[in-house]
Amino acid sequence: MIPVNEPLLGTLELEYLTECLTTGWISSAGRFIEEFEEGWAKYCGMTEGIAVTSGTTALQVAVGCLDLKSGDEVILPSFTIISCALPVVERGGIPVLVDSDPETWCMDVTQVESRITSRTRAILVVHIYGHPVDMDPVLALAKKYNLVVIEDAAEAHGAEYLCRRVGNNPTWKRCGGIGHISTFSFYANKLITTGEGGMVLTSDPVLANKARALRNLCFRPERRFYHTELGYNYRMTNLQAALGLAQLQRFEEILAKKHWIGKAYTERLQDISSVQLPVEKSWARQVYWMYGLVLDENTGLDAAAFANKLDAAGVQTRPFFLGMHEQPVFRERGLFNEERYPVAERIARQGLYLPSGLALTEIQIDQVCQIVREVLS
Repeated sequence: MIPVNEPLLGTLELEYLTECLTTGWISSAGRFIEEFEEGWAKYCGMTEGIAVTSGTTALQVAVGCLDLKSGDEVILPSFTIISCALPVVERGGIPVLVDSDPETWCMDVTQVESRITSRTRAILVVHIYGHPVDMDPVLALAKKYNLVVIEDAAEAHGAEYLCRRVGNNPTWKRCGGIGHISTFSFYANKLITTGEGGMVLTSDPVLANKARALRNLCFRPERRFYHTELGYNYRMTNLQAALGLAQLQRFEEILAKKHWIGKAYTERLQDISSVQLPVEKSWARQVYWMYGLVLDENTGLDAAAFANKLDAAGVQTRPFFLGMHEQPVFRERGLFNEERYPVAERIARQGLYLPSGLALTEIQIDQVCQIVREVLS
C-alpha cells in the first residue's frame, strides 16, 4: 500500500530530541519552544509566535482573541475542516458561509461582501490544500468594514501570495503573514510536523498577549492562580518544538520536495480530461500540501467509489472536506438550513487527494499515476 502520507524525519530531529531528554526540558518550557516560535513567526513575516497543541486549538485561541458576543458573525468558507467553525459556535457566534472558487477550491472572495452585516466581526480565510486565498479583496473589505482577518494557513506552510498586484508596489508575502492573526497546524501530515501541535502568529502585541493568556489558563502575570478570564491549557511541549525547529532549519529542502511532488503528478496526469488537477494562479506560489483530484461526473464515479478502486489497487487516498452547511451537528443546531453551496458540494462528492507525503518516491508516483489511469480507463 502506498500511504497517503508518510513524514520524513532526519538526524537533526533526533539530536534535538535527545537534548530535551538529557537536559530534562520535556514539558512546556525550554529553548526549542522559544526558538521555534521566533523562527516560524519571522519566516512568515510576523513578529509574535504563540505555540499551541494543535491547529484546532490555534483556531480556538485566535477566535478567542475576538471576544465574540452572542450572535456576532464570522465569515468563512463552507468547504473547510470543522475546526474553523467550531470555536465560533463554542463562543456563541454565528459562522456565515461562502462557497468555493471552482479552480482553487479556496473561498470565493467575490461572495464575501454580500455576507457582511452589522454583526460581522471577522473574516476567517482558509488556504486550501497549499493554494492561497485571493487576499487583496479580503483585506480591502476588512479595512472598509473594520473587520479582523484570521488566516488559517494550516495547509499552506511556505505558500506565497502576491499582494497589491494592482498598482505600483506588488509584494510577495507568505501565507500566515498577511492577515491580522493567523493559525498553523503541525500535524503529522503537514510540511512541518510536531506530531500534534500548532501556532498562532500576529504582529499585534495586544492580540499576542491575549493569545498567550488564553493558551495558558489566563494566569494573571502579577498573581498566578488568580483568574479574571477563562483560558485553556494549550501549551506545546519542548519535545514537539524540537521537532518543529529541526524541520524549520531545513524548510527550503522540504518546500523543494513538495514542489517536485506537485509538478511530477501534474506532468503525468495533465492529459486526463476526466479529472481536474490543482492550479497555481499567477498571483500564487502554492506548495501542494496535498495533491487533489476532482473527478468529472461523466466517469460514472464519485470520489468514494474512486477511492475504493484505488485502495484495492494499493493506493491510499483521503476524501475532500464535507462543507460546513452539510454537517449534521450544525444542522441539528439550526444552522445553515436550506443553504446551498454548489461548488463546495460538488468537490466534496467528486474530490480526493493522492499520496503526497514527503517520503514519497518517484517510483511510487509513477505507480499511483498508472493505477489512476487504469481505474479511469
